[in-house]
Amino acid sequence: MRRTLVIVSIVIILLGIGAGVYFYFFANTTDVTVAPPEGGGLPIAGQGTTPIAGEPGTETSTDAPVSVSARLVKISAGPVVPGMVVVDRKAENASSSPEVAVTYIERQSGNVFSYKVGAATLTRTSNKTVPGIQTASWLPDGSLAFVRYLSGTDFSTINTYALPANGSNGFFLPQNLADVAAASTRVLTLSSGVNGSIASLRRTDGTSLSTVFTVPLSAIRVSFAGKNQYLAFTKPSMALPGSAFLIDSTGRFSRIAGPHNGLVALASPSGKWVLTSFMLDDAMRMNLINIVTAESISLPIATLADKCAWAADDSAIYCGVPLNPPTGLAYPDDWYQGAVSFSDRIWKIQVAGRYAQLVLDFSAETKSSLDAEALALNPANTVMVFVNKNDGSLWSYKL
Repeated sequence: MRRTLVIVSIVIILLGIGAGVYFYFFANTTDVTVAPPEGGGLPIAGQGTTPIAGEPGTETSTDAPVSVSARLVKISAGPVVPGMVVVDRKAENASSSPEVAVTYIERQSGNVFSYKVGAATLTRTSNKTVPGIQTASWLPDGSLAFVRYLSGTDFSTINTYALPANGSNGFFLPQNLADVAAASTRVLTLSSGVNGSIASLRRTDGTSLSTVFTVPLSAIRVSFAGKNQYLAFTKPSMALPGSAFLIDSTGRFSRIAGPHNGLVALASPSGKWVLTSFMLDDAMRMNLINIVTAESISLPIATLADKCAWAADDSAIYCGVPLNPPTGLAYPDDWYQGAVSFSDRIWKIQVAGRYAQLVLDFSAETKSSLDAEALALNPANTVMVFVNKNDGSLWSYKL
């Protein structure tokens, strides 16, 4: 009996370590070269593969999309991997209208799916088994995703794998990367350790490594902010004041926001604007920063910037905004860790004039609650997709 209790205790501790690594955003890690295992397969926990139905390139009835209303569709019952790409496809023939395709990854299996919004068809494009994926960063054309997942006996190793949408000819990036962001022709990676962080650029095939900047901070998040600059901000916590910085192509830092507790920052596609959210007097606040003038403008509604997405032309921001969020909690920490769930409505904030417009009252159409994350829009700004954090389901909405 005592031996059984010891074994159970060890298992619980190991699971706790793995969860802690994930909820701390894969922080405080070092850059180590990874060697794929023999046979070219992915290192996964356990043996065997996840059973699947259907072949790549064929329509499938697995998790068949459900039309809730004329504009709202539940693409997948979930859970899916946060991080999707929404692409405007050319018409297959002259008589057809252009198509919007939503590409995403099923969390349980790691299979890749593509949903055509106009035709309302779901196609499995890859049946490669990559279980346990936590995040995905897609190239804008939907051809390749840089996925991250935990492995090892104590789930302390972070693997980053370049997964093509068709499942073939993928490759590994170095292990234990602290952050990854993808653009059309470049990939921005971050290696962090006790001595600070190093940001590097690679081609999308993983080659041509070059250092962009170094910083003595070990817990930061990075992303592109237009073509020739980058956004970095300290990993958000209610317990610590954080700051956001723009970094130019020479590696020069300019502080644009902070210090604020719980600071999260989101750059617009052109890099001319940065959306920030933070906590002040136990309430969420949200500002819009003009990079040219350095002006910080308070917005009429507030949420976490991680629940928002920019329109491709910088004209608007779409956000999941909670109704009556519980007070007295540590935001964004408790939301990241799943200690609190929101009931959101989707709002559109127009950059010119900074006025807010209600886009989707989810509970009115579905009779259920929405905790929105991983919002994404197509370049034409006609379709928005999002994940309901409550159950991991994936939805699309015609704007």
